[in-house]
Amino acid sequence: MPGVLYLIPSPIITDGDLKSVISKYIINIINTIDYFIVENERTTRRYLSKLEIEKAINDLHFFVLNKHTLPEKLPTFLEPIKKNSNVGLLSEAGIPCVADPGGQIVKIAHCNNIKIVPLVGPSSIIMALMASGLNGQNFSFVGYLPININQKKQVIKQLEKRSLVENQTQIFIETPYRNNHMIEDLINSLSPNTLLCIASEITSQREFIKTRSIKEWKNNIPDLNKKPCIFLIHRYK
Repeated sequence: MPGVLYLIPSPIITDGDLKSVISKYIINIINTIDYFIVENERTTRRYLSKLEIEKAINDLHFFVLNKHTLPEKLPTFLEPIKKNSNVGLLSEAGIPCVADPGGQIVKIAHCNNIKIVPLVGPSSIIMALMASGLNGQNFSFVGYLPININQKKQVIKQLEKRSLVENQTQIFIETPYRNNHMIEDLINSLSPNTLLCIASEITSQREFIKTRSIKEWKNNIPDLNKKPCIFLIHRYK
């Protein structure tokens, strides 16, 4: 019987008790897997060790999927499935394939009629939306905004307009060391009454989630340098 491609969650923040985030059910599935597709082999080895899985880490096989991976290599990562072995796909943080390159593997799996099983786990994007108080019925995740300051401000204004016209929450992320610049750009570009939610270090003891108007944020800007963050905006009429 052919193997299965499991989409395996990992913690958003690695400090603390991982087993409070990753269920026993998922750990049991991980114990059936010898082949893993990962972004970073070292961090995945550390993650599996902390889960105290039954198999020896050195006996496992890892395929690295990142921006340097050649596209023609991707189908070979699924070869073990044809030989009746399960394969696990992991993100560096959270769930695979959302703001993550794993979607390429899943697309290939569909083309080859491979069974795909997504496993429940933490998603900083969804958890931030849940806690924001903004519209959870209609939302859009747009990933990273442009680095160029003028282009970024233009996109911010476009997102604000789309939020108003479509009554839609706009969700985006930034490289952690540019977070403080992002906040400045949002405050300088958005209307005073537009709501901004900043969700930082979700699931950690340092978790910070606040929704305020741009006018209110101006007087109380947090320092988010090098902290993983999700930004959400909504302009109401």
